[in-house]
Amino acid sequence: MVQIVVNGQSHSFDGNAEMPLLWYLRDELELTGTKFGCGMALCGACTVHVDDQPVRACLTLVGAIQGRKVTTIESVHEKRIGQVVQAEWIAGQVPQCGYCQSGQIMSAIALLATKPNPTDADIDAAMSGNICRCATYQRIRAAIHRAAEALNT
Repeated sequence: MVQIVVNGQSHSFDGNAEMPLLWYLRDELELTGTKFGCGMALCGACTVHVDDQPVRACLTLVGAIQGRKVTTIESVHEKRIGQVVQAEWIAGQVPQCGYCQSGQIMSAIALLATKPNPTDADIDAAMSGNICRCATYQRIRAAIHRAAEALNT
């Protein structure tokens, strides 16, 4: 049995420990904000935080996160950093189709948690694993800069 804390709630899973975290979140816990994109950890649509670090849920196995803390897009509003990033995403009209945006936001929050004043190069490096088919990269970068400014005031 695997014990996991997801968005602050403890869960026990007695299924296949080799199930990808993505499917556990979506199918077992019905947390559908985390998206399936490529299934190979190349696009970033499935990005969640495990112990506050961004990981790709499509390749992270449930058994590998025994006893760890998972945060999904559904709970990022509970902390100021998540509130600010989401507000700047909306203010900057970042999403077009929106499919990749939960992964984009999770990566942006992880970046700002470690680099409160990121440069363009920092943003590009941190976000390089997140693909946006609508190519809103300039709006994403601008939203991250605005969020950093808001968080530092």
